[in-house]
Amino acid sequence: MSFAFIVFFENTPGIDLTVDAGELAFVRDLIRATPGLTSGLIYTPEVAEDLFNHDGTSPPFGLQLHFSDLPTLEAAVGPKGHLQPLMGLLKSLHGAKVTQQVMLVRPFPVDDPVVKTAEGGLPCSYVVHYPGPAADLNLWLSHYIAGHPPVMRKFPGIRSIEILSRVDWCGGLEGVERVAHIQRNRILFDSAAALQAALQSPVRHEMRADFHTFPAFEGGNFHYPMATETVLPSA
Repeated sequence: MSFAFIVFFENTPGIDLTVDAGELAFVRDLIRATPGLTSGLIYTPEVAEDLFNHDGTSPPFGLQLHFSDLPTLEAAVGPKGHLQPLMGLLKSLHGAKVTQQVMLVRPFPVDDPVVKTAEGGLPCSYVVHYPGPAADLNLWLSHYIAGHPPVMRKFPGIRSIEILSRVDWCGGLEGVERVAHIQRNRILFDSAAALQAALQSPVRHEMRADFHTFPAFEGGNFHYPMATETVLPSA
């Protein structure tokens, strides 16, 4: 079992922000030194065309930080937690809308999980947000978890599938809005080109057909290709 602390920075109307490379280096160091961290993902924007969804430019920055248990995560984001300096490191993203959430990570099998990214490149995640609410959350989650990952598994070149479910949690980064999305997904590919090939494949039509069977929910869904850098804790 794994829990994820998720932070996303989104551009607001009239603003097109890019994270500064020097600030990003400081963020990597902060993440690596986080007590109890098992792994961290750093998201930066990528481009891949979907047959059906056109949700605009991907967010300029995001984090997904994994912990093996909830109390350890809550300590890292508590009032005196190790991750509290994060916002102060990202001055280049001032003016962005920032949200945070803690979620349970549910991994699902794929046929070939070995990432084969070209030297100097980064794999690409397709990150999907479902803000909700759902008319019946139990029905929504049960239906989605049982039916959608097996279709995702058919995507050519897919390396990882995660469904993230909301949990109640304590703490959080000071001054950052807490959200309670009913669900997020992440599927991983070797590159943005590999993701686009999957999103243009016949499997995408199967995904769309399955989408039309979902139980009632509001809030829409948002799909973003994100270059994905993995950061491991310091020894």
